[in-house]
Amino acid sequence: AANMLYRGDDRARLTRRAAIARQAGVPLIAVNDVLYHHPDRRELQDVLTCIREHLTIDTAGRRLAVNAERYLKPPTEMARLFRDAPGAIEETAALDAALTFALDELRYEYPEEMRAGFASPQDALVHLAWEGAAARYPEGIPDNVRQSLDHELALIAKLNYSPYFLTVHHIVGYARSQNILCQGRGSAANSAVCYCLRITDVDPREGRLLFERFISSDRGEPPDIDVDFEHERREEVIQHIFRRYGRERAGIAATVISYRGRSAVREVGKAFGFSEDTVGALASSIWGFGGDGFDADLSRAGLDAQSPAVRKMLESVGTLLGFPRHLSQHVGGFVITRDRLDEVVPVGNAAMEDRTVVEWDKDDLDALGILKIDVLGLGMLTCLRKALTLVERHYADKLTLAKIPAEDPAVYRMLQRADSIGVFQVESRAQMSMLPRLKPQNFYDLVIEVAIVRPGPIQGDMVHPYLRRRQGMEPVTFPSQELETVLGKTLGVPLFQEQAMRIAIVAAGFTPSEADKLRRAMATFRRVGTIGTFQRKMIEGMVARNYDREFAERCFHQIEGFGEYGFPESHAASFALLVYASAWIKHHYPSEFACALLNSQPMGFYSPATIVNDARRHGVVVRGPDVNASGAQAILEADDSSAGGFAVRLGIDYVRNVGDDLAKRIAD
Repeated sequence: AANMLYRGDDRARLTRRAAIARQAGVPLIAVNDVLYHHPDRRELQDVLTCIREHLTIDTAGRRLAVNAERYLKPPTEMARLFRDAPGAIEETAALDAALTFALDELRYEYPEEMRAGFASPQDALVHLAWEGAAARYPEGIPDNVRQSLDHELALIAKLNYSPYFLTVHHIVGYARSQNILCQGRGSAANSAVCYCLRITDVDPREGRLLFERFISSDRGEPPDIDVDFEHERREEVIQHIFRRYGRERAGIAATVISYRGRSAVREVGKAFGFSEDTVGALASSIWGFGGDGFDADLSRAGLDAQSPAVRKMLESVGTLLGFPRHLSQHVGGFVITRDRLDEVVPVGNAAMEDRTVVEWDKDDLDALGILKIDVLGLGMLTCLRKALTLVERHYADKLTLAKIPAEDPAVYRMLQRADSIGVFQVESRAQMSMLPRLKPQNFYDLVIEVAIVRPGPIQGDMVHPYLRRRQGMEPVTFPSQELETVLGKTLGVPLFQEQAMRIAIVAAGFTPSEADKLRRAMATFRRVGTIGTFQRKMIEGMVARNYDREFAERCFHQIEGFGEYGFPESHAASFALLVYASAWIKHHYPSEFACALLNSQPMGFYSPATIVNDARRHGVVVRGPDVNASGAQAILEADDSSAGGFAVRLGIDYVRNVGDDLAKRIAD
C-alpha cells in the first residue's frame, strides 16, 4: 500500500513501494491514510491527539500533523496524486469491487438448548408457560390471562424467540436456586409469558397489557428483557452464564461513551494549556450547550470572552460535544451465540478478570437483530434479601417477597406521612414532597407515585391536573367512553407510555405497531425529527373519529411533552412491588430493615448517619461500633427496649476511614 504523506519524499517512496510490490509479486494499491472526512477537521484531530497524549497544543510538537491532507480525498484528487503509478488506482478500484461483504450477511444464531426433552424450544416454552400459569393461579387461570398467553406464545413462535425466553428462565431459575433475589422489569413486565415463567412479578390482571410495547412483528427488533439481581451477588450470575456457554460463546455488550459538556471542557481546556483551576471553574459554571453555542459564566473562571485562545477553545468544545470518547462495558447486556461469538462480532478481554466483552453497543446489536439479555444489579434487592434473612434468623419466620401481606393499611399510612427514608424509589426529596399530596392507598397508587415524579409527566403538564382530580378540586371527565377505558385508572390524565400508545390505537386508528413507532419517534424526536408525521396522523385520525381538534392537539402535546422521558407502566409496576416490600419491612421490622440498609451501602439518597437517626426516631436502639462486640458490618443484638426487641450494633466499617477489608480483619 502506498500513500502520499507530503513529507518531500513522496515520489521516491512511491517508486520504492512499486519496486517492492514487483519483487513480491503483489499489486500496489493506493491508500489515503484518512483521519477525518474534511480538511476543516484537522484542528479537531490536533485537539484529540493532545488529549490522547496528555499534551498541550503548544508542547505537542511533531506529534501533530504538519498539514490537513489526511482527509477523504475525491477520486480525481487521488488520480492526480498517483499519476506516476496509475496502476495503483486501478488495483484499489478492483479491490473495492471485490469487497462485497455487507453486515446483513452476518448470520446470528441463538443457542437452542434447554428443550428439557421436548421436540422444540417452542414446545418447551409452551409447556413451561402453562405450567407456570397453573402455579400462579391455583384457583384457575383467568380468561384474559389465557388470551394473553395464547397471543404472546403465537407471536414468539412466529418470530422464533422461544430459545431466548428459555435462557432467561434458566438464568432466573439459577439465581433463585442460589437464594439470589431477582426481578424482571421494563417492557418485559408487559408480558404474561414472563409472569408465568417467574421472570417478572407484575400480575397481568393488574393492568391492560400491551405486548407490542415488548415485542412487535413489524418492528423487526429482538426483545430486550432486563432482570435485576442483588448488586452484591450479580457477579455469581454472570460467571454462571460464562460457565454454561463458555467465554467463546458469551460476552458483555459495549457502550459508547461520548463527550458531554463538562468532560469536553475539562479535556479541551487542558489541551489548550489552561490551568486545572481555570478549567475546573469553567466546567462548574456551565449551564448548557444550546443552539447558540456554549453557555457559561466565563468571568467566574477568569477568562476573557474576546481572547482568541478562549474563543478557539470554546469552538473546539462545541465541535467535540457528542463525539465518541471511549468504548466502555455495558452495565450487564449479555450476548450469547450458538457457535463462536468472534465469528459474529469482535471480542476482547474485559478489564475485570474472567469477563469477555464484545466491541458493539446496544444499537449495533439491535440493528443486526442480535438478542441481548440484561443482567443488572440493584442495591435494594441486596437490602431486601439481607432484611428477610435477619427476619428469618431472629423470628423463625421464613418470609419471602411473595409472602409479604398485600395492601397493609398501616404501610400506606406510613407512606402518606412521607416516612420513607430508605424505602425504594420514594425516598428522594421530590418523592417525599409528593407522597402527602398523592396519599397512596393501594398498590396502583404506588405505581403512579413511582412514575409521576419524572421529567416526562412534569414537562407534559400532567402532574397538577392529576393531583387536582385526585383531590376533588377538578371533575374527572373523559372525552369518550373508549378513552375512559384507557385513562380511567389515571383519572383521565395520561401518565404512562402504554397509555400514549393506546390513545393512538383507540382514538386515532393506529395499529399496535404504528403506536409503538409513535413512541419511538417521541423518544428520539430531538435527534431524528420524525414526530411531525405522527402528529398529523394522530390529530387528523382523532378528528375523523369525532374528537374535538383542540382536544386532539392538547392530547398530542401532552404525549409529546413526556415522550422522551415517559415511564412505562410495566416498569413502574415492577418498581412499585419493591416500594411496597421495602416499606412493609421498614414498618414491621424497623431494626432488621435499618441493619440491612446499613449493610448494603452505598445505595439510595442518604448517608449511614441519616439512616441511623431515622431508625432511632422509629424506636430502634442503635449502639456504636465496639471492637469487642461489633462485626465487620452491623448486627442485631437482643434488647427489649428497642422496637421489635432487637438493637442495631454498628459495624466496624461504620468508623470513618476504615474500609471493608480492614474492618473484616479487625472483626476476625
